[in-house]
Formats: sequence, C-alpha cells, structure tokens
Amino acid sequence: MDLSIKTTTYGQDNQSWLGAAHGTDDGVGITLDTSAFTSGTHYPDGFFLSGIPLGKITATGLYGPYNNSASDGTEVCAGHLLSPVKAPSSTSVDVQGVLFHHGTVVEANLPVSIDSDGKTDGAGRIKYI
Repeated sequence: MDLSIKTTTYGQDNQSWLGAAHGTDDGVGITLDTSAFTSGTHYPDGFFLSGIPLGKITATGLYGPYNNSASDGTEVCAGHLLSPVKAPSSTSVDVQGVLFHHGTVVEANLPVSIDSDGKTDGAGRIKYI
C-alpha cells in the first residue's frame, strides 16, 4: 500500500464565451479527430479548449476545427466544443466531446475566432453577441 503524498493539479476552463445556460443541457456527443487540430492553438495546455468552433468532416463523421477555406466539411460551423477535453498523447487517438449547437455565444470570448460565414452557418440556432 502506497501512503505517500501525491499532488494533482487541475486547470480551469474559461466558459465566458457562453452567453447563457440555454443549450448547455442539450449538447450532442461527438468524436474529435485529434489529427485535425493544432496543439498550440486548440489544446495548448493538454486540453481541447471549450468554445472552439467545430465542423464535421464529411468523409469520417468526426469533428475538427471550423475552417471556412476547407473543403472537407469543416467549412461549415456545426457549433462549439461545450467543455474541455483532455488531448491524447498521440494524434492518432480520437476523443469524445460534446457539441454546443444552439444557444448564445459571446464572440469576443471565444478561444479561437469565428468569421461571418461561420456565424451564418449557425443562424437560427446560435446567437452571437
């Protein structure tokens, strides 16, 4: 039996991008394609940041970062990552997350910016303030 003292450090997520609680109880379970993300931008501290705009990769059904100039399905913003997800040590391992697909988003507080086309993709479901 190991009775030595262990220390665990927990990070803190910044969900100030959420404009209201509406929609947070109705997220959709998704799988993130880890290889589609950039470590320093999307998971700088070992966690995919909540609020990242996401698009669905047509060929696989997995989700990657929204990219308006892409042509793989991620050029359509499907929503935002609702809560942080621990990034795996290998980009070949995909992880589960939750898609925030309707509600209010404080655009200025998103961890990664979204363009006007991305906001238009969510019109009627997501209100950007």
